[in-house]
Amino acid sequence: MSAEEELYSLLVPLVEERLIVPRACVAEVVRYTSPVQRDGNQNWMLGSIGWNGRDLPVVTFEGAIGKDVPAPTGRTRVVVFNSSTGRIRSGFFGVLTQGFPQLVRVNQEVLQLESKDAWPPGAPVLCRVKMINEFPLIPNLERLEEMIAAESIPT
Repeated sequence: MSAEEELYSLLVPLVEERLIVPRACVAEVVRYTSPVQRDGNQNWMLGSIGWNGRDLPVVTFEGAIGKDVPAPTGRTRVVVFNSSTGRIRSGFFGVLTQGFPQLVRVNQEVLQLESKDAWPPGAPVLCRVKMINEFPLIPNLERLEEMIAAESIPT
């Protein structure tokens, strides 16, 4: 198998799930600090933190898909994603994680579609995949950016 057929990806740990995303989507993983909250935001929109001279909007993926918002722990980190839609002025957004992401290489042989259903309408999930003995979610990062932009946090 050639290197062109493999994709370096990250398994991002959540409370009960894992996300799998291309490594190129992630700018950095930073220590958790309490976000500055704005009144009127959805519970999944935690607020913003200072990052590299920018206000970085921080969300919980669990909350964005209609699950309970996790409480921060000693293992909590923020994965900083590159924005791809241009809707977030800072060019980046953060997602709360429960630990450090794990680097993995994926290809057609180890990744199979598991399911596309069971998500609330508008949820930022493309599908669930089977990857050897893991069942991570593939997030719809463009949809998540739309949701963040709709909350109109100044970024």
